[in-house]
Amino acid sequence: MDETSIVFTLFLVFTGAALAATLALYARQALIVGYIFLGVLLGPWGAGLVSDTLLIADMAHVGIIFLLFLLGLNLTPQKLGTLLRQTLVVTFVSSLIFCAAGWVIARAFGFSPFESLLVGAAAMFSSTIVGIKLLPTTVLHHRHMGEVIISVLLLQDLLAIIVMLVVQSPEREGISLLEVGWLITALPILIAVAFLLERFVLLPLLRRFDRVVEYIFLLTLAWCLGIAELAEAMGLSYEIGAFIAGIAIAANPIALYIAESLKPLRDFFLVLFFFAIGASLNLEAASHVVVPALVLAVVMVLLKPVVYRAVFGTVAESKKLVWESGWRLGQMSEFSLLITFLALENARIGNDAVYMIQLATLITFVISSSIVVLRFPTPVATNEKLRRD
Repeated sequence: MDETSIVFTLFLVFTGAALAATLALYARQALIVGYIFLGVLLGPWGAGLVSDTLLIADMAHVGIIFLLFLLGLNLTPQKLGTLLRQTLVVTFVSSLIFCAAGWVIARAFGFSPFESLLVGAAAMFSSTIVGIKLLPTTVLHHRHMGEVIISVLLLQDLLAIIVMLVVQSPEREGISLLEVGWLITALPILIAVAFLLERFVLLPLLRRFDRVVEYIFLLTLAWCLGIAELAEAMGLSYEIGAFIAGIAIAANPIALYIAESLKPLRDFFLVLFFFAIGASLNLEAASHVVVPALVLAVVMVLLKPVVYRAVFGTVAESKKLVWESGWRLGQMSEFSLLITFLALENARIGNDAVYMIQLATLITFVISSSIVVLRFPTPVATNEKLRRD
């Protein structure tokens, strides 16, 4: 793609996003919904004005990395360790329930046992990007329930990595003990390296040049993306690396300044992310699986709040926040899409199952984000009383 077409693509995305956001605000809908439908409209299976969705998706991935980095800036290591211990059982139990529900639905519509298992695996996860995008950073992050939501999403990210390892091993039944052992040891190694670099490299540089705003901005970006790249190289994920990079400097007073300065950059890439989600939907192919996708989506949106309300009871502040957390986690995940694409590349799943999961995930994004925006505090609420940044 040449420079002119990149500029034209960004022009279409952000001009269209501004118009879609205007319509969404007038209609009292979530801005995310407008971005997704804009992607469907302008994407290769819509008007075809934006054909290179891979470029948009790659750029959008940066937004997810920054989002997880900003989350880490709000959690100290001591608090995160406590939260992960509290939510380990919660995440495991809820994931089994969602997997079983997805498997039953897929089997009921005639998909093979293994395809149904992948549908169940895709149903296990809630969206990190949707759940946290709609979580007020200055309010719920400092409440126990907001922190619990984040820890559950992180544990789901680790679980998703294991599922992806299984999906990418077509020649054998599962992953080897060596791979499992490395996955278990890679995370503490990454954490240790990040904290050592933070103490002996990053902090001395920040103290010496803390008055140069441009330098702090560049150093912060390098730190976030560097640890993210290291995590990916170690077999984890960019998202986990970015989150650890944020936690490593969370106790430093400069963390609040960094969090505020990176928010506009984060939002730039997140608009691209939701646009890419919509643009990747093949409407003609997905039309064959509308009914099973709709059933899966509705069941997940209704089931997840109920299950989370039950399992969160031991770690939540109040019944109100338990119910709210369930709705905030009441969608499928971007990991659902990634798992199905990997399975398709390895010839382990048919096209109909892929389109079913893709369409169901998109529907849950739309329904869940609309419910949260209309009922709970979010940075993009259409009601002034509910708007919390």
